[in-house]
Amino acid sequence: MATPAQWIEGARLRTLPLAVAPIIAGSVAAFELGKFNPFRAFLAFLVAFFLQVGVNYANDYSDGIKGTDEVRVGPLRLVGSGVAKPSHVKYAAFSCFALSMVAGFYLVFLAQQWWFLAIGASAVFAAWGYTGGKRPYGYMGLGDLYVFIYFGLVATVGTLFTQSAHLSTTGWVSAISIGLFSCALLMANNIRDIPTDKESGKYTLAVRLGQKWSRRIYVLEMLCALAITLILVPENPWYMLVFVLIGPVLHSCFVVLAPTHGKELIPVLKQAGLVTLAYSLLLVLAAYLGTLDIFIVEAPTFNGF
Repeated sequence: MATPAQWIEGARLRTLPLAVAPIIAGSVAAFELGKFNPFRAFLAFLVAFFLQVGVNYANDYSDGIKGTDEVRVGPLRLVGSGVAKPSHVKYAAFSCFALSMVAGFYLVFLAQQWWFLAIGASAVFAAWGYTGGKRPYGYMGLGDLYVFIYFGLVATVGTLFTQSAHLSTTGWVSAISIGLFSCALLMANNIRDIPTDKESGKYTLAVRLGQKWSRRIYVLEMLCALAITLILVPENPWYMLVFVLIGPVLHSCFVVLAPTHGKELIPVLKQAGLVTLAYSLLLVLAAYLGTLDIFIVEAPTFNGF
């Protein structure tokens, strides 16, 4: 019987920045349109929170019964370590999915965007299908694509649209950035697990690319996630604030490019998650400062000129 502390560890709360960041970024885009709705933002957070915890439990269950986690380098897995029954972890995942759907239905009802129900249902199926079912797409190297779509585009733009019923450049740019950050975190996680995943037949994108190229892709994703924000600077120069993250981004890139393996890569996962959250919070600060008009400096004038 798993203890409450083990259930919390199994929920992998360190991944929650990936659930929070797109909600913050989407709300920033809604704020710029004058449509920010705190209650709908909270509902979107509940959807993302329960979906994130649900997918963590679902991955724990599916990888555990398939034997993928028998030799685990990372955090505790409930099924793989034997501290919890597989059926209990499965029910925990389904319970989280159900709570996510309840919050999502209420959000759709308030927004009157009923076609979002189909997107929400697809998100739940994608959460389960990552490692679950007979043909899990995570085992075929497609996990990165789905993470970009659902943790980046759907979560961020969905948060914006359910508040404003409009889309914006800020919404799309921040969605792409957060999607790339999320893919980088997944890539670092899968680089760490290349040896064990290969043995168990889990052919993630990192396994297919190999150590050398998967590490290069991580660097490219992290740097592009920051660089694309330059699109927003002409409209609001304060968005340059996100580049204060270049230090931790480069540090994580150097660690990944170095001959690091196993547990040495675990801090990179935490750092990538914190960078993603910090990025979304810097968007909040930039959007607020942009409303104050304090960035404009008047050119000096001289008599006779």
